Amino acid sequence: MSFPARPLAEADVDHRKRPRRRGAALEGAILEAVLAELAEAGYARLSVEAVADRAGASKASLYRRWPSKVELVMDAMYHMLPDAGSPPDTGSLRGDLLAVLRAVAERLAGPAGQALGGVLSDALGDPEKARRVRSYARGSGQAGMREVVRRAVDRGEVDPAAVTERRLESGHAMLRHQFITRGVPISDDVIVEIVDEVMIPLLQLPRPRPGGPDTL
Repeated sequence: MSFPARPLAEADVDHRKRPRRRGAALEGAILEAVLAELAEAGYARLSVEAVADRAGASKASLYRRWPSKVELVMDAMYHMLPDAGSPPDTGSLRGDLLAVLRAVAERLAGPAGQALGGVLSDALGDPEKARRVRSYARGSGQAGMREVVRRAVDRGEVDPAAVTERRLESGHAMLRHQFITRGVPISDDVIVEIVDEVMIPLLQLPRPRPGGPDTL
């Protein structure tokens, strides 16, 4: 009597027998392997050997692109981020800001958050690693926020005179502070407070008060 073949579990797969990839296909496979290893093992136990094995790549190909675990993990984190130039469009400034910060908070609660926490811990007290982390600040969050506010200006929700770089980065900065000091998950109440109490007031200039000094 024969039995149906048991489906192969992930642990049963010999990743080394996968077809060799090159160029962008190889890089994408490696970064996806990093994310999978982070989800299974965490940052501290992540190894180049395990990533190479899962991606069907050689360790040499990884080291040619990423000289250390910091660069490898930072690239993987950015690989999973959505297109910064296409943030959610809900039709209102408040709705867009909430959607953007909620998406960031969701990612921080997963492998990306584990990776970021590990990288920051790794870089603490190590100036060279800290320099490498700073070099990966690509401004993707800032670019997305800039697009959100541009749309709000077009709708007449925001006065262009109220838009500055520091105000644009306030939401992400507060979310990072919450992540570093309180951990995850970041509650939705905190996100709503950041938007309603900080971001919207910063991006909307106060209206002149009736009878005040601005009244003609």
